[in-house]
Amino acid sequence: MKHPCSVALAATLVTLCALLTGCSDAGKAVDFNAGAKGDGSTRTQPVDGDTRMPTGPRSDFRITRTLDDGTHIARTTLKGTKSGVTGSVWVWAPKEYQEAKYAKSGFPVLIALPGGLGSPKEPGGVTNYWVGGDIELQENLTKWTAEGKSLPFIVVMPMLNPDTRYHDGSDIPGQQKMGTWLTEDVVNLAKANFRTFASRDGWAFMGSSSGGFAGLKSVLKYPDRFKAAIASGPDLAPDSPLWAGHRAEKDANDPGKLARGLLRKGGPDVYLAFQAGTRESPAVTTAIQHFRTAYGKGPIHTALRLIPGGRHNAWDYQKGMAAGSMKFISDQLKGPVASSS
Repeated sequence: MKHPCSVALAATLVTLCALLTGCSDAGKAVDFNAGAKGDGSTRTQPVDGDTRMPTGPRSDFRITRTLDDGTHIARTTLKGTKSGVTGSVWVWAPKEYQEAKYAKSGFPVLIALPGGLGSPKEPGGVTNYWVGGDIELQENLTKWTAEGKSLPFIVVMPMLNPDTRYHDGSDIPGQQKMGTWLTEDVVNLAKANFRTFASRDGWAFMGSSSGGFAGLKSVLKYPDRFKAAIASGPDLAPDSPLWAGHRAEKDANDPGKLARGLLRKGGPDVYLAFQAGTRESPAVTTAIQHFRTAYGKGPIHTALRLIPGGRHNAWDYQKGMAAGSMKFISDQLKGPVASSS
């Protein structure tokens, strides 16, 4: 069942960002590697063998919101070469990304997915409510990093559905290839524009509701590419009406079936941080507990954060991230490596 999510309110507020948060820079171009060595035009030697410098081509990022610390959230239109899907992607780099000591190092990437349909359509495409100043994900990540609860993630926030139908973050036959969009095109966008890590130790998902499903499923389907996920109030089975008549393909995107396959193979290890609010439907928590009981063993490491008084929304899910879920995945991923020059 897809939840309508109280985050729908957040989605509506996203469009008011410029008015509410003083985005005087809104619409201006931004180069996240400006002034940094290794922006694709030089041959800077990375600090370690896992760091990969931006490969290019550089995307046209336009500022949508500026935080108080001067960091920017910016949007670009991505024309996916693998999926054929065209849509909006927002990105944010933490202040550490501009620090000289990290100029030769990769940074971990967190792909943040919304619940529901993401938000209403706006000029330029469907949006992602994690970009909004009302939710303040980026401000919270800055705070959690300072507190030692999180790595300094580059946050990539793609659209989740290209229209007003649920695509389950998957390549449903006859539909746009949203699975390829999320796991290849969006990833390649990050690699083209930022210093990242070549190994899966630098790649994770975070999502709520249907976004939690898409991130969870992506990690279980491609554990060689992604190592961890935070899944908040997630759907635990593909249930888009678009799957009708495509049982085999649907099964190939079912988290339970993917987990069984990973257990049979014996790895690689993945780390799944589940979250649910105590005021959500009991069915949500029950489904998570059943999943953990059935599959939370061997290479599949799970945790469950129950959020006291929490409901099915982005604000309450961030309380769970602050209380331990973000640290759970951060402890398994790689952070930037400082260099002396």
